[in-house]
Amino acid sequence: MLDAIRWDSDLIRRYDLAGPRYTSYPTAVQFHGQVGTFDLFHALRDSRKAQRPLSLYVHVPFCANICYYCACNKVITKDRGRAQPYLQRLEQEIQLIACHLDPAQTVEQLHFGGGTPTFLSHDELRQLMAHLRKHFNLLDDDSGDYGIEIDPREADWSTMGLLRELGFNRVSIGLQDLDPAVQRAVNRLQSLEETRAVIDAARTLQFRSINIDLIYGLPKQTPDNFARTVEEVISLQPDRLSVFNYAHLPERFMPQRRISSSDLPSPAHKLEMLQRTIEQLTAAGYRYIGMDHFALPDDELAIAQEEHTLQRNFQGYTTHGHCDLIGLGVSAISQIGDLYCQNSSDLNAYQNSLASAQLATSRGLVCNADDRLRRAVIQQLICNFKLEFAEIEQQFNIDFQGYFGALWPQLQGMAEDGLIRFERERIEVLPAGRLLVRSVCMVFDAYLEQQNRQRFSRVI
Repeated sequence: MLDAIRWDSDLIRRYDLAGPRYTSYPTAVQFHGQVGTFDLFHALRDSRKAQRPLSLYVHVPFCANICYYCACNKVITKDRGRAQPYLQRLEQEIQLIACHLDPAQTVEQLHFGGGTPTFLSHDELRQLMAHLRKHFNLLDDDSGDYGIEIDPREADWSTMGLLRELGFNRVSIGLQDLDPAVQRAVNRLQSLEETRAVIDAARTLQFRSINIDLIYGLPKQTPDNFARTVEEVISLQPDRLSVFNYAHLPERFMPQRRISSSDLPSPAHKLEMLQRTIEQLTAAGYRYIGMDHFALPDDELAIAQEEHTLQRNFQGYTTHGHCDLIGLGVSAISQIGDLYCQNSSDLNAYQNSLASAQLATSRGLVCNADDRLRRAVIQQLICNFKLEFAEIEQQFNIDFQGYFGALWPQLQGMAEDGLIRFERERIEVLPAGRLLVRSVCMVFDAYLEQQNRQRFSRVI
C-alpha cells in the first residue's frame, strides 16, 4: 500500500540531512536578479497561446499578532487600515497580469495565504474577490479548488459564511499545538473550542475539504503533550493534516530569537513525537502522502497518489500541477511554463513598483533542459515514491543510466541500506525510506553541492 511507512531509527539517523522541500526544482535558492518583468510577460504570452488553465496564489501579509516560530513573509500590525493601500496595489497587479492572459483560461485553483488572509475586513475580502472575478475566469459552479488559510482567532461563523459565499470551498486551519504552555512559549494562545467552532462552521456550510496544520519541535513540547494534541485533532476529523518539523533558525528569522533554545525538545524527543504521530494517524485511518502530509483515503490527494497523478508545486502537493501558477502580492512566486519568478519580499518596494505602474518582479530563473529533466525525476519520486526510467527516457529522449551514471554508486548504497529498491528499470522508495524521500531526491539535485545547507530544514 502507498500509505505504508516503516520506522527505522538507524536509517533516520544516517539520512536525516538538511535539504530542500522541493516545492520546485530548481529551488528558490537558485533564483537570481537577472529575471524580470520582460521574462514574465513573455511567459504569460506563451501561457495565453497554449490556453493553459491557471492556479492563482494571493499573498496577504498582515497579522495582528506575532507567532514566534513563524518564518513567513508577514507584517505585524494592529492597524487594520494598513491593508487598504496594499489592496490598491494588489488590484493593480491583478489587472496588469490579467491583460496578458486570455479570458478563456479558467482558474482551476485559487489559494489565499499569508500572513492571515482574514485580517482583511469582510468588505475588503468582497472587493478583492470581485476584482479577481472581473479580471480572471473564476469558476462559478463550485468545481474549482478554492482554498484559504484560516487563523481561528481571526474567524467566526459570519466569516466562514462570507468565504463560502465568495466561492471558497477549502480551508487550511493553523493550529500548531493545543498545549497552553507551548502556546504561551510561541505567543499563540488558541483554544480547542475556537478551532472546533470554525470546523463546525465549515462542515455546516459544506466546505469540501478541511486541512489542519501542526508543528512538532516547538518549545515546551514533549512526546506526551504533543500526542494529546494529535488525539484532539483526530477527533476533529480533518480531511488532511500537515505535520511540520519546526526548524529553529533564529539567525534568519527574527521572531524566533524570542524562543529560548533551552525550551526546545531534544532531537530524540522530536523523533519520538513524529513516530507517535505517525502511529496515531495511521491507526485513525490517515494515509501518509509524503513530506509531512497525511490525508483520509477518500481525499483527492490520496486518490491522485494511488492513480499516479499527484504533483507538487509552490503550494505543496496538488492535483493542479498542470496549471500555470500565478503568484500575486508581496513575495509571491509564479511558475509559468519554464519560468519561475518572485515578487519583491519588501512591502514598500512591492507597493512602490506598482505605484509606478510596474510589476514587482525581483528575481527568478528560466529552467534549462537539465532542470526540466531533473524536475520530472524529483517530482515522480516525491509524489509517487517510484520512478520508471522508461517514462523519463521517452519524455526527454535520453538513456537514463547514461545520463545519471555518476549517481549509480549513491543509489546502490541507498538500496543496500534499505532506503530504496534499485533495479535496472526503476527506483522504488521502500516503506523505510518514505519519510526520507527528500534525501533520495537530493541525489538528483545538480545544485545542492553549491548551496549552504544551513538554509534548509532537516528532512525529519
